[in-house]
Amino acid sequence: MVQDPAANFTIKLETDEPQLVALGWQSFFEDQITFVNKETSIPVRVTQVHRNTINIMGVDIDHKIPAVLEVAVGDWLLLDKDNPRNSLILKRKSLVKRRAPGHDRKEQLIAANLDTTFIVSSCNQDFNIARLERYVAMAHDAEVAPVIILTKNDLSDDPQSYAKRASSISSRVPVICLDGRHNQARLQLAPWCVLGQTVAFLGSSGVGKSTLVNTLSGNNDIETQDVRTADDRGRHTTTRRQLYILGGGCAIIDTPGMRELQLTDVAVGLRETFADLHALTQNCRFNDCVHNKEPGCAITAAIKSKEIDVARVQRWVKLVAEDQENTSALAQKSYRDKGRSKLTKGKKRNHK
Repeated sequence: MVQDPAANFTIKLETDEPQLVALGWQSFFEDQITFVNKETSIPVRVTQVHRNTINIMGVDIDHKIPAVLEVAVGDWLLLDKDNPRNSLILKRKSLVKRRAPGHDRKEQLIAANLDTTFIVSSCNQDFNIARLERYVAMAHDAEVAPVIILTKNDLSDDPQSYAKRASSISSRVPVICLDGRHNQARLQLAPWCVLGQTVAFLGSSGVGKSTLVNTLSGNNDIETQDVRTADDRGRHTTTRRQLYILGGGCAIIDTPGMRELQLTDVAVGLRETFADLHALTQNCRFNDCVHNKEPGCAITAAIKSKEIDVARVQRWVKLVAEDQENTSALAQKSYRDKGRSKLTKGKKRNHK
């Protein structure tokens, strides 16, 4: 039951409300508002985040409100209509994040409340297995199901060779090889794009993420550009994260390409992505083995017997070290920021 959004209105929360279900509303979110007056709570989902405003969508609601701190595309809010900045962010089902580019060591929120991540690469010079491993680890850590999508198979003489390499990352991660411009892609991705689900496209610039969104939606609302002939790479077009609703009621989040993907606080995701290597470490003689020249190292022994690939081990060791360094650096920054905040508050009190 909804009245004009510009007036004082109430809304009854029901999980079978078509607009809410299409936006991705699930019992996980409704259970959080059991003790809130359901007749006056207004659930809305964040579809875009700008510097000073955010776009929200709900039942018969689609407009901008002042920015809410620490909000991400895909978040669910209980809208405070009188003071939107005080809107409550519901507990997230999942959150994909990274260490922001640059030297500030900040954490950057990418997307929230996802069910699946489509990790997109292409069957050309863009393909990079080390980069794909990073995305898969990030998804696993967020407890979001990763699916690797290899686009532009029409530009390759042997697209299955790319699929084989991508499949070596993990037997638990599906790999789909397709032409993002073809309607067949809709059928290939249909198992994940169902009513009430939220899917995010992640990957480098120009791999065809926006083309896939257009294909899934059945229109060309999102601007795309042809590949460059010099290196077979597409041109960067998406400039911000945005949530769209497909006709069948699936929420799709398109994201800009990431030139740099620095991992932070994803130790669990790395263990899941490299589960076989993690299992081997349990047989190392020393608990703090760094898998280099230590005696009794199970990893070294497996390399010598050619049970595992040395290049993959080197990538794993690098990612674990990177994650530990970034996690520690962000924790120290957070501690310093809290100290400065307390000092500032103390100075303000002393001047009163």
